[in-house]
Amino acid sequence: MLVRLVGTERIVTFFSGKMRRCQKLGLQHVKNIIEIISLFLHTDRTWTDRSCQFLLNLLIDLGFRRVLSVGTPRLHEMIQSKASQEKEFDVRSLLLDIDFRYSQFYTEDEFCHYNMFNHHFFGGEAARETCRKFLYEGNGERVIMVTDPPFGGLVEALASSFKKLMAMWRETEKEGHDNREMPMFWIFPYFFESRILDFFPSFSMMDYQVDYDNHALYKHGKTGRRQSPVRIFTNLTPSMIVLPEEEGYRFCTVCQRYVSSGNQHCEICNSCTSKDGRRWKHCVLCKKCVKPSWFHCNNCKCCALPKHSCEKTDIGCFVCGKAGHKRSACPSLSRPRTACQPDKKKGQKTRKRVKMGISKRLAMKYAIFSKRKVKNKKKMT
Repeated sequence: MLVRLVGTERIVTFFSGKMRRCQKLGLQHVKNIIEIISLFLHTDRTWTDRSCQFLLNLLIDLGFRRVLSVGTPRLHEMIQSKASQEKEFDVRSLLLDIDFRYSQFYTEDEFCHYNMFNHHFFGGEAARETCRKFLYEGNGERVIMVTDPPFGGLVEALASSFKKLMAMWRETEKEGHDNREMPMFWIFPYFFESRILDFFPSFSMMDYQVDYDNHALYKHGKTGRRQSPVRIFTNLTPSMIVLPEEEGYRFCTVCQRYVSSGNQHCEICNSCTSKDGRRWKHCVLCKKCVKPSWFHCNNCKCCALPKHSCEKTDIGCFVCGKAGHKRSACPSLSRPRTACQPDKKKGQKTRKRVKMGISKRLAMKYAIFSKRKVKNKKKMT
């Protein structure tokens, strides 16, 4: 059964097995499923078919057969779709997501209600055991975690939860897990690279641009207002991740990884330094490559935009003009008080309060007196 919603380019497919289950449910459950579809179509960020299909093909080519989808319902849905349509498709997925309404659509072995910011399973120990069983690499099936967290979330909280999921993977009694990290794809903007590397030093950022259907900025090509800043962070060897050459990616023999066409190798830095897909330039004074629109500022002693405010310039006090103190601590404004000297500001505040209290009392007395006058006039008439 196919349902096409007006105003969208997405086709939601209900498979025969899922529809048999839906027919047995009550009206309220069907309403919840409709809410899930609406949520899926109108969410803030949804991967495009191009990005989602590339990630799934990449996982299959790398030999992974179990995907722990943390906050990636689109990838989970694509895996479930292919598994129901193709008998030879042997990839399995477990979705961990904060939205409990997915439980109306997926079974307990396919979905766990989970909060990735505090590593909390709402289903208790039963949900934890489901996740542990899924992480167990039975029959040589390799496991990888793919996550697409909210961009406004704290990296520290997310990293803490992901490390706990990796610890659960190590507890699966598999030899060689003690000194290894669970393979992982973390989808996040490139300007969080330093924060991610603080918690996961073994990670590296790929040049592949992950884009989204319903986002004005994070789109591929001419449809978006600018190129997507979302990248793939992974602890896998960069040379293993093959990016599509038809989309402009090429292999750098020096760096031993795939990079975008505009990312030129810098001989001084000895790496492909571009982060946003443009060709960056090397600054001799900063001793690193910077964006092409940046210029070196002698006041700030670093590269920045031409029309920036120099924050590192020596600005003196606004009162006396001398450096070393702020206006609030300027010695020319007030002399240091001794213990015996009264506080003038406190005295002024108390005087104002007294005046305000007197004026309020007078106003109240005048209002009462005027009301009595009106009443007396009415009695006389």
